[in-house]
Amino acid sequence: MDEPVLLTGAGGRVGQAILRGIGDDYEWRLLDREPLPAAKVPNGVPDADRYVADITDADAVREAMAGVGAVIHLAGDPRKTAPWDSVIRNNIDGTQVVMRAAVDAGVERFAFASSNHAVGGYETEDRTPDLYRPDDGYRLDGTELPRPGNLYGVSKATGEALGRFYHDEFDMSVVCVRIGNLTKDHPPREYERGQAMWLSHRDCAHLFDRCLQADYGYEIVYGISNNDRRYYSIERAREALGYDPADNSAEYTFEGRPKGDAGEGDGAGEGNGPGEGNGPADEDTDADPDDGPADPNFPTDPDTPTDGA
Repeated sequence: MDEPVLLTGAGGRVGQAILRGIGDDYEWRLLDREPLPAAKVPNGVPDADRYVADITDADAVREAMAGVGAVIHLAGDPRKTAPWDSVIRNNIDGTQVVMRAAVDAGVERFAFASSNHAVGGYETEDRTPDLYRPDDGYRLDGTELPRPGNLYGVSKATGEALGRFYHDEFDMSVVCVRIGNLTKDHPPREYERGQAMWLSHRDCAHLFDRCLQADYGYEIVYGISNNDRRYYSIERAREALGYDPADNSAEYTFEGRPKGDAGEGDGAGEGNGPGEGNGPADEDTDADPDDGPADPNFPTDPDTPTDGA
C-alpha cells in the first residue's frame, strides 16, 4: 500500500501489538487522545503524522484522515462496564465520525475493532463451561446476529452496523474484527474463556496486516489465534483475508507456561475447582496491566487493566 494508514487509538494494547509487529511495513498516521511517548512510535513516523485528538472532533479527524488509503479504527472506551453516556460518545458517535471522514476522504479499506462482547450473550449458562473446551463443537462464525453481553458490546455491534451502512452506501471496504483476549507472550493464565479466545500479539499484527492487504467488501471475522479451545471460527478470516495464525493456547499449560518447559504438565484445567475456574470474578484482570489499556487510551490511566477486547 503506497498511501498512509491511519491508526486510531495507537497507544493502546491492540495498537501497540500492531505497531510492534508491522510498524516498519507501512507509512503511518497515528491518532491518540494523549501524546504518544517515543517508545510507542515506530521509527520514521514524524511529528507531523502524530495526531493528538478526540475521535468525536470531526475537524481533527478529517485533518488526520486527509490522503490516507486505509484506516484501522481502535479508539473508544474499552471498559466492559462503561456507562451509556461514554459508550454513546466515544464508541458510537466517535466511530460514526471516523467512518464518515473515511468515506469523505475516499479511503479504500476500513478495519474496525469490534469485540467478543458483541456476541457475549451466546455464552449462556447451559453452554458454559463446555463451550470453552476443545471437544465442544459449538461455533460462532460471524454470520450470527449480534447478541451483546453488556453496553460496551452494544456499542461494538452498532459499529458493525455502521460499517455495513458505509460499505453498502459508499462502497468502502469494511472488515469488523471481533477481537478475543489479547495478551503478550502467553495466553491468559488459569482462565478457560480467555484461553479459548486468545489472540497473541504476533497473530494480532498479522491479522490487521491482512486487513490492509486483502480484497473484500464487508466482512465480520473473529480475531483469535489458532486455539484448540475455541468457540469462534476463524475460517472466514482465513478465506476472506488470508489470515494464517501461528499461535495456539494449547501449546501452553493452564497456568500459561509453554508446555516444552521442563517439569511442566499439560495443566488441562477443566472445571471450576480452586485455581481452575472459567475466569476471575473480575474479568478485567485478564490483561497484562503493564501494557496499558486494551483499546486506545481510555480511561487515561494507562495502568487500568482490561480484557483486551
